[in-house]
Amino acid sequence: MSVYLHDIPLNEAKKQLEFALREANLWKILASEVIPLDETSIGRVLSEPVWAIRSSPHYHASAMDGFAVKAENTFGAMSTQPVLILCPENAKYVDTGDPLPDWANAVIPIENIESLDDSDCLTADVRNPVKIRIRSAIVPWSHVRPMGEDIVATQLVLPTGHVLGPYDLGAIAAAGHTTLTVSRRPKVGILPTGTELVPIGSDLHPGDILEYNSLVMAGQIKTMGADPIRFPITKDNFEEICSRVQEAANSCDLVLLNAGSSAGSEDFSAAVVEKLGTLLVHGVAVRPGHPVILGMITRYENDIYRMIPIVGVPGYPVSAALTVDIFVEPLISRWLGRHPVEMPTITAQITRKTVSPPGDDDYVRVVVGRVGEKVLCAPISRGAGVITSLVRADGIVILKRGVQGVETGEEVEVNLFRSKEDIDRTIFCIGSHDVILDLLAQNLSTKDRRFVSSNVGSQAGLVALRRGEAHLAGSHLLDPKTGGYNLQYVRDYLPGTQVMVVGFVNREQGLIVKPGNPKSIKTLDDLTKKGIKYINRQRGAGTRVLLDYHLTKAGIEANQVSGYEDEEYTHLGVAAAIASGRSDCGMGIPAAARALDLDFVPLYQERYDLIIPGVFYASSLLQPLFDVLASHEFKTEIHKMPGYDTSIMGDVERIQ
Repeated sequence: MSVYLHDIPLNEAKKQLEFALREANLWKILASEVIPLDETSIGRVLSEPVWAIRSSPHYHASAMDGFAVKAENTFGAMSTQPVLILCPENAKYVDTGDPLPDWANAVIPIENIESLDDSDCLTADVRNPVKIRIRSAIVPWSHVRPMGEDIVATQLVLPTGHVLGPYDLGAIAAAGHTTLTVSRRPKVGILPTGTELVPIGSDLHPGDILEYNSLVMAGQIKTMGADPIRFPITKDNFEEICSRVQEAANSCDLVLLNAGSSAGSEDFSAAVVEKLGTLLVHGVAVRPGHPVILGMITRYENDIYRMIPIVGVPGYPVSAALTVDIFVEPLISRWLGRHPVEMPTITAQITRKTVSPPGDDDYVRVVVGRVGEKVLCAPISRGAGVITSLVRADGIVILKRGVQGVETGEEVEVNLFRSKEDIDRTIFCIGSHDVILDLLAQNLSTKDRRFVSSNVGSQAGLVALRRGEAHLAGSHLLDPKTGGYNLQYVRDYLPGTQVMVVGFVNREQGLIVKPGNPKSIKTLDDLTKKGIKYINRQRGAGTRVLLDYHLTKAGIEANQVSGYEDEEYTHLGVAAAIASGRSDCGMGIPAAARALDLDFVPLYQERYDLIIPGVFYASSLLQPLFDVLASHEFKTEIHKMPGYDTSIMGDVERIQ
């Protein structure tokens, strides 16, 4: 029976790999090497401790420009009863860093002495002695750097396993060293496989998949302190993959075989590992990243056969990246002799109920923000192929095996990708999607603010404000009774709360259609025609409210529109559904149509506002946002995009 059909718990998979590495004598520092002490040493890991072979300073040094003296000769000196000291017999001029005479044990700063006559006390010698006047006594070793003040010969300067930084290099040099003994960087071979893969820069055709997993993994490996070696794409051919894996094994310490780790007809990775060595694990109960392969394969080196580890990495980008973090980083840390990297953590309340497979360790990507006194985290896309979810994510929430999910408002621990300072300067926006929110985020990034938006729809955004889960919400909710926008919804959803409705833009809404509008879709009536497939926005989205309002006015029932129940969460999602051929049309904004080279049929004008509770409106956190809204440059950027009018931008209406 296939091992893959029986997923192994994450901890058990790690234990099996560790046991195999111990058996192969690889659960240790791989090797050491001696390198010169220079700036290229930064980031290397010491495999031997650094002991001082000399003291620093290696003599008693003056810490000031002044006169070296015996402190005892100054005792009794007062402003009204100065002491006279003869130079150079009992006082000698020294510059900062000069050695003290053997008889001296203190330095008087030059600004604290007075020459008794017009003679130059700085050039006094035994033939021309000069007296100086001291008006304040000093204690022994004042203004002196005694020998060994910084480092004493034979003391430990840095221990084994220390990751070298810039300041360390100075201490090592001061301790008398010119070379360092560090752990050799492990060599990691990265092998992308798949007939459908094409290199970066290729002209793409349907069915082509751009191969960038190896680039991402190489970056991860480099950051971890190892040397990545990227191999060319290998097509889905068993013998060719075996040959390429053996080539990598003979020159690397670890092989990452990317894609082909599942159980499909062209998934050869498990069979390759079995042919070249031992398959330990095929399938780990972790999401994303289920079809992970762990094994040991043979390496032939200097007429000796030995085993090295191989990891079959899933092909989906997020699964691939997390697999490297979970399995490879601890191994590289072990080989380098340092502690595994630990991300900073923070406790936050999750903003949305999140269901988790009970048998898996579930790695949930989240964005994080501080709203009032609460730290909140909002789950973002969980797709294993959505690499931008890792770009947008502020951290990971790990829902352990056996936990079936968390409820809204439940406290969770977030493993942060960013610093807590970044979290404190984050503006959290939950609500309706608009592409110009990205422009707003870009402009705010130059004003020391992060703008994080979660696209859940206008109504859900107002609910988030009511729960205290966001600083503001984007909204464009049409009131069917009045024909106005947002105000009545704010009163309904946020009763008793002072709210500022800040004008953002007036914008066009209409039907996004395929280039050339091949099905001649011009009005909502056309949505009822046979053969036309519509793509809708999610319930609670302002665009869906607008559609439903006009469908009702036109006497069109929802069940007359094919695809009405198919939903996307953003305007760009709607455009992508149409560009891919999944749908023929959908309600959206012209900027989304332009982004994917689609056509647009304008139908309506609507108002899009930023809804901000008064307590946040007055905060320093949001002040840069208002500066951006007031800027001519920001409005000019928006005007370059179709379908927007900024005449209402910055207008404020206070409610309650």
